[in-house]
Amino acid sequence: MPTHVEGDLIADGHQFAIVASRFNEFVVESMVDGALDTLDRHGVDPDDVTIVHVPGSLEIPVAAKKCAGSGDYDAVICVGAVIRGATDHFDYVCSGVSSGTMQTALDTEVPVIFGVITTDTIEQAIERAGTKAGNKGRDAAETALEMANLMDQL
Repeated sequence: MPTHVEGDLIADGHQFAIVASRFNEFVVESMVDGALDTLDRHGVDPDDVTIVHVPGSLEIPVAAKKCAGSGDYDAVICVGAVIRGATDHFDYVCSGVSSGTMQTALDTEVPVIFGVITTDTIEQAIERAGTKAGNKGRDAAETALEMANLMDQL
């Protein structure tokens, strides 16, 4: 019979970092609030959370790597909003932040959760930051809780 291993949504004394972009702050602030609310609802002590602000989404991976490599955090939650503009810049930022956060998780073996929304319009971003489409910061925090607990079991 196979063994099943999975995490749960219990705080269990884990430490979390939230790396948040200041660019598109009107959207990202709602995502940070959603992440903090979720962590609080699941019993995470506010003293066990550190919020790191970076200028834009492209700077998220380097700050996340520093947090993950410090040994101080059981998971790193990355939140930002990249909204398509009239140039190819959107594609470069999306590619860099997504590959950078994944590489950080693989390099450090610390869950680095990708809660960066990438949208075509401001309206879509607002929807994903707490209105019609839920709150991706909240989703990222739940994933961080589950992964922190799962890593304890592996």
